[in-house]
Amino acid sequence: MNAIMPPVTPQFLASVSSLAEARLVAAHGADIIDLKDPARGALGALAAAERARIVTALGGRHTLSATIGDRPLAADVIAPAITATAAAGVDIVKIGWFGRQLDSAVLACLARAAGQGVRVVVVLFAEYGAQLDHLPSLADAGLYGVMLDTMDKQSGALRDKLGDDELAAFVARSRDAGLYCGLAGSLKQADIVPLLSLQPDYMGFRGALCRDSQRIATLDKAAVEAVRCAIKTNIHTLADRPSVACV
Repeated sequence: MNAIMPPVTPQFLASVSSLAEARLVAAHGADIIDLKDPARGALGALAAAERARIVTALGGRHTLSATIGDRPLAADVIAPAITATAAAGVDIVKIGWFGRQLDSAVLACLARAAGQGVRVVVVLFAEYGAQLDHLPSLADAGLYGVMLDTMDKQSGALRDKLGDDELAAFVARSRDAGLYCGLAGSLKQADIVPLLSLQPDYMGFRGALCRDSQRIATLDKAAVEAVRCAIKTNIHTLADRPSVACV
């Protein structure tokens, strides 16, 4: 697996559902290629065969992450899914935390996986708030990182559900805890500059990269280029400075 170094500037995570999409985002500057099936939920797992094709084609040359799917928070369900996903050869395994409370048995399961060298990222959902109190426990479990996303893609984007001050607190507290931190959730190009000012480790996109901004549609080359350009061009933009347009 790739050695993942802490980023100097926020990275661009692009979610893909096929090898063709993975090749597209790899060619257009995605820093993290995230494997998932958007038709199967917020964190729908990509079919094992397609996941294997992507790992074979791009693994070792690009950082790959993959979700275990929208699964119940039960240790006996989560553990084999983590094992199978990690064994596929991805660099990061993502688990959705579908609930408001931390479960000690599930935390212990994640800690065991982390102790075995799996880079586990827990995805928290904005519908439950910023959940800042969870971060120390997740860090103590030895997890690699956290991500703040949205569960219901039809009821608003990340910045509709949480204010920028709440997102800033999430990023700052994650960093204080030593957790690799990402922001996602129906992000649009207009969100890029405000979120860059918060300095997350990465920002995740799917819908903004698709035809007609529909997350279950196929990725669109022009949309991918536009998002990457907006990140790269505005990477040093501060909150009190005007953004720079992509051309």
